[in-house]
Amino acid sequence: MTRAEKRPPSNPKILVVEDEPDMASGLRDNLEFEGYDVIVAPDGEAAIRAALDEHPRLVILDIMLPGMSGFDVCNSLRKKGFRAPILMLSARGQEVDKVRGLELGADDYVTKPFSVAELLARVRAALRRNEEFAAPVDLDGEIEIGGARISLVKNRVVRGRREHPLGHYETEILKMLLSNPGEVVSRVVLLKEIWGVENEPTNRSVDNHIVSLRRKIEADASKPKHIVTVHGFGYKFVP
Repeated sequence: MTRAEKRPPSNPKILVVEDEPDMASGLRDNLEFEGYDVIVAPDGEAAIRAALDEHPRLVILDIMLPGMSGFDVCNSLRKKGFRAPILMLSARGQEVDKVRGLELGADDYVTKPFSVAELLARVRAALRRNEEFAAPVDLDGEIEIGGARISLVKNRVVRGRREHPLGHYETEILKMLLSNPGEVVSRVVLLKEIWGVENEPTNRSVDNHIVSLRRKIEADASKPKHIVTVHGFGYKFVP
């Protein structure tokens, strides 16, 4: 089967940001063979222009770029409202780099060298999650999460025959998480937007309310599936 025969119409568009020609060519070939339309940008400035003009469904972003780093590109795109998944590539494998990428809005992180099969699996998973999270959550209606029925208007959670009231701060945290499904909301942002305070590392208000929310919403609060911790950064809602 030729690539043209395999590629369906209206292929998902992927932006590859890679300055090394051989690596960029290899990524393009493998992604096109899987049926994706591919745009290649060799540096950060070109990547930002392409992302905002071409509206790709996913970005594969190398960290080590000439001029702007991949971290800078990721941060700039998120500040400009770009919401598609960003998968970062790097020869580095240090935990601090992975955490930094997540803090800046990256969705996944692949360390070089990697197998083509692994990369393609990460791409498919990111696109699938993005589709699942695309539908907006109706905050005015009743929301069902893992068997719990939640009303943010009536400030209550019903699970089975038990009804739990939601406090003001619990409700506000839920609103922020539900409004950004699949995206990490940092503790810093939650503290500032809900409590009106700047970052206080010793302030455990967010964490304590998250514990309370999980007890009311999760089937097993010790193994949360919907209000998930992103260690060292914040929390996200997984439908």
